[in-house]
Amino acid sequence: MYEMMLRLEGNGKKNLYEQIYEYIKGEIQKGNICCGERLPSTRLLAQQLGVSRSTTQLAYEQLLAEGYIEAFPYKGYFVCQVEELYDLGGGECENWTKEEGKEDKKWRYDFTPNGIDLEHFPYSVWRKLNREVLQDDKGELFHLGDAKGEWSLREAICLYLHQARGVSVNPSQVILGAGNDYLQMLLSLILGRENLIAMESPTYRHAYDIFQRLGYRCCTVSMDRYGISVEELQISGADIAYVMPSHQYPMGVVMPIKRRQELLQWAAAKEGRYIIEDDYDSEFRYGGKPIPSLQGSDTHQRVIYIGTFSKSIAPSIRISYLVLPIHLLEQYEKVGRSFPCTVSRTDQRVLQYFMERGYFERHLNKMRAIYKSKHDVLLAELKGIRGIKRILGARSGVHMLLQMEGELSEEKRILRAEQAGVKVYPLSEYCIDKRKYEPTVILGYATMTEKEIREAVRILKEVWESLGESGN
Repeated sequence: MYEMMLRLEGNGKKNLYEQIYEYIKGEIQKGNICCGERLPSTRLLAQQLGVSRSTTQLAYEQLLAEGYIEAFPYKGYFVCQVEELYDLGGGECENWTKEEGKEDKKWRYDFTPNGIDLEHFPYSVWRKLNREVLQDDKGELFHLGDAKGEWSLREAICLYLHQARGVSVNPSQVILGAGNDYLQMLLSLILGRENLIAMESPTYRHAYDIFQRLGYRCCTVSMDRYGISVEELQISGADIAYVMPSHQYPMGVVMPIKRRQELLQWAAAKEGRYIIEDDYDSEFRYGGKPIPSLQGSDTHQRVIYIGTFSKSIAPSIRISYLVLPIHLLEQYEKVGRSFPCTVSRTDQRVLQYFMERGYFERHLNKMRAIYKSKHDVLLAELKGIRGIKRILGARSGVHMLLQMEGELSEEKRILRAEQAGVKVYPLSEYCIDKRKYEPTVILGYATMTEKEIREAVRILKEVWESLGESGN
């Protein structure tokens, strides 16, 4: 068992669990802790370091999430086999010169996985910034701007991505657009439509449909608990892999370091291969630090990064961004420059101020706390429902999945919930292929209050348990 030679700083800038996490991670990267070596239990380590057990548990949970260690029941924690690990580090920044048609029916309670909490949107700040932008402007913003988007906003996005997501980027690589649909269209021009795109199954159905409408051939690749199967991806013949490594939608899988390395190696093995990393909701994680981006680990410039402000601010703002590898910028200049930016210059300026003046960071911190509270309430209430085999996708994002046991079908559970006024969503809607999955329902909690969550779960418990007793 490895013995920790760690001195914690109680008054340091970093939390105690972060200090423990970074020390163990560093020792693994240096090879001082070998693959397969057992780590002390959280209880023993807490005693050795003189901290609470919850502190050591947080550190281990972060290491588990990133794939540095594995946990085996009744045995303990062991170091994983990982090579060429990426360390986000604290380097200085470079100085630079999902929704288809809605139903008409109104539900008493709607566990939609696509909504956000707008009750706590900073309306007054947004209004103030809008007034300021319009008052200060002398007509400049009503001229056609840069096709990529405003440089100042792209600069602010770069700073955020570097600090929060470990993305390696300069403003020239960033292209703004009104939603991911527009960015997918640009990619079809840049990459060409002759490529075969591989997508995880289940996957974000809207993205799959858009790619098909753009003329791409698409195939599905199965997932395991670590994310997309790289072995199956290799066999598929695909040139492009569309993945969500930080929080896969809808399954909620967080791709560990080892699988990320395998995926990057797949992309680097052949010219013309690319990975599209959709980082749609990485801001919301309720245990440990956000998982670093795949793009930040890419040394061969094969990752195309897509982000959006739809989940973090509001869907109607419709500002998404694309980070292109440097060598694809020339192709963009040839085929994409003729398309003007689809985001209003005034909206871009407002968002720029929102980010530069610290409002965005404060808003994210506030929403993390709100969503975590809702997340915790939902988890606590679900414990009272019989028939739940497993809860998937918890601790990140704004939805979770209930994998059900027993003979009752997914359809029957959803129908009875709807009859009682509660809308829940089937996993089968996101399954492109014909693989069979256990009955699973999706519960999004962002749009509901804690009181509504409690009441809706109470109704689900009643109708599902009565359904089980009656058998119909």
